[in-house]
This record gives sequence, C-alpha cells and structure tokens, in this order.
Amino acid sequence: MKIAIIAHDAKKELMVQFCIAYCGILSRHTILATGTTGKLVAEATGLEIVRFLSGDQGGVQQIASRIGCDEVDMVLFFRDALKGESEPDESSIMRLCDVHNIPVATNIATAEMLVHGLERGDLDWREIVHTN
Repeated sequence: MKIAIIAHDAKKELMVQFCIAYCGILSRHTILATGTTGKLVAEATGLEIVRFLSGDQGGVQQIASRIGCDEVDMVLFFRDALKGESEPDESSIMRLCDVHNIPVATNIATAEMLVHGLERGDLDWREIVHTN
C-alpha cells in the first residue's frame, strides 16, 4: 500500500512519535510525505520515504494529484484543528479522498485504527468497492 503522511507544524512531533510506534507496520508499505514531515520521520525512524515539496511549497498539492490518479491508498493527515480555517489544499485532499474512497485519518485516534486494520488485513476496500 501507498500511505501518504502530512502534518501541520504543531502536529509534526506527534506524527514522528506515531511513526516510531508503528514503524514495523509502516516499513512494509510505501510511505509518501510532504518535505519537512518526511524528513523528520525518516530521521527518527530510518523509514524510506518518498518526499515531495514542503506543504506550503506545493507538497500537499503533489500528494493530492497522486490521490486523484489512484496512486495513494491511505492518508494520515495530522491537522491542527486550532489553527483556524483550513487551507484550500487541505479541503482538496479531503474531497479527493472522499471521491476516490481513500481512508483518511486527521488525528492520532483514527490513524491508529487504520494502521491496526492495515496490520490485520482488514483494509481491502478497493476490492469491495470494485465488486459492488
């Protein structure tokens, strides 16, 4: 699976800690990330990460384009809900995930549920969607 990770500045350390905790599971998948988040996670975990531009330089748009082309299977987007209004790029990610049936977690609780489901093999939704 291809898993995209994105984190607002206030959530980057939480994403790093999450990836450290679930490194064993994540290491079996392709990880895509915005620039700074990917750099921090790679340094802390040793995971091989496909890095795009930093989020504010177009990295979120690059990941959104991959979602639109069905090249992403899951998104972990740790957002700072106290930041205020969401950016258009963030709304784009959410909309594209809805359109393409991509599971997206915006907080650690949901991310843990998705990763545990991934580990158990419960996330074969693409087969379900295409057979119904």
